[in-house]
Amino acid sequence: MTIITGSTQKIHQGSLNLQYLAAITATINIIVSGMHYGWPSPSLPKLISNTSAIHVTDNDGSWIAVMPLLGALVGSLLAGTTVDIVGRKRTIIVSSIPYFFTWIMIAFANSVLMLNIARFIAGIADGWVFTAVPVYISEISDPKIRGLLGSGVSVTWIFGLLLINIIGSYLSVSMTALVSSILPVLALLTFSFVPESPYFYLIRSNVDEARKSLQKFKGVEDVENELNRVDLAVKADAEKSGKFLELFTNKNNRKAVFIMMILRGAQQMSGTTAVTFYTQSIFLEAGDKISAEVATIIYVSVQLLLSCFCSSIVDKAGRRPLLLTSITGSAFFLFMEGAYFYIKSCTTIDVTSFSVVPVVALIGFIVIFSLGMQTIPILMLGELFSSSVKGFALCIADIYFAVIATIVSKFFQIMKDSFGMYAPFFAFSCSCVIGLVLIALFVPETKGKTLEDIQTNFRNEKNNKSIEDA
Repeated sequence: MTIITGSTQKIHQGSLNLQYLAAITATINIIVSGMHYGWPSPSLPKLISNTSAIHVTDNDGSWIAVMPLLGALVGSLLAGTTVDIVGRKRTIIVSSIPYFFTWIMIAFANSVLMLNIARFIAGIADGWVFTAVPVYISEISDPKIRGLLGSGVSVTWIFGLLLINIIGSYLSVSMTALVSSILPVLALLTFSFVPESPYFYLIRSNVDEARKSLQKFKGVEDVENELNRVDLAVKADAEKSGKFLELFTNKNNRKAVFIMMILRGAQQMSGTTAVTFYTQSIFLEAGDKISAEVATIIYVSVQLLLSCFCSSIVDKAGRRPLLLTSITGSAFFLFMEGAYFYIKSCTTIDVTSFSVVPVVALIGFIVIFSLGMQTIPILMLGELFSSSVKGFALCIADIYFAVIATIVSKFFQIMKDSFGMYAPFFAFSCSCVIGLVLIALFVPETKGKTLEDIQTNFRNEKNNKSIEDA
């Protein structure tokens, strides 16, 4: 312990500026991903309208919306192995190429089929970046700022949502796509100049390059203690073989998979992705005096600001308190949203005077959701798993996310069309209550711990019998 503590003191005498720079450039493609996910909100109403050059039905629109989720299944499967073979950095860089061409395809699309193909390819790139970026950031970050940098994945994704809603609300579908194509080019040009993760070099037994990477990221020349600590951890993980089945045969990994499923499941069963796809449609049906475009921009802006706030306090407040507060408040506001639409459509009560309620409830939801549930599940993906299985683990996590998000998004559309807008919101509220119970029982605190400390805690944990038997 003394060696590690001394190493930590030396590290903090250096500069962490390159860690910030690497995280910022790595997440530019996360912005692009957010833009693709948010694209249906301003674009589908235009495509479904009578003035659209492409004939798009409501059902076509729902499939166009969820197509990146289906593509992410393929991308995640590919990324599960590429992050450990070609590296975290190269995987992130290569994702810029399909992102660029998908925007060009959307700009010149003349059929629903072309839009679906473009969105599917974008989803493949999503699978790459959402596997590689959390791994990369968790491995290059000092424990004191890992929460801040790791939660930046969610913050930049939300920034992408805001950016596409602003651009898409005031430009045509084609011009929006052309403007958006600038971002993957910027990612390709900037991220190429930052170092690879030292963990990856050690996995490939390249100690010299790992030392150079650590020296750059820590801002000091003497990194031997840190290098030895990471090298021992990587070798210990390698002895466990690092095979895909280790995720389920190893007790520590089973715990991590179980926690991942709770966090990502609770996050997506709240309906956040469905709401993102259909934000403008929800506000249009709410019928408030504020235009749907303006309301959507306000909604995503609040989401961005609160996610930034969460990122700034997560290393001080801790993961668990923010998660529990966030999901409790989300359940309340989703119930309020459902109650308004139920009263409006299923009773004779005049709600004209209360038309601001759904806007307030939805913004309230995103305020409280962004305080924890938006950012922390993705942050903890990079913390929970040992380096030997992290690539496979995030592959499984992304596939799990894509399946759940697709089901929830289609569920939203089906329930809305079959019963009314209130039905999915009531269901999402109930899901948050279930998620609250599971998080309270099973999700650990990882604040201020090194990645190796977290694995040690899993091994020494004696009070989590329920997870061990899962």
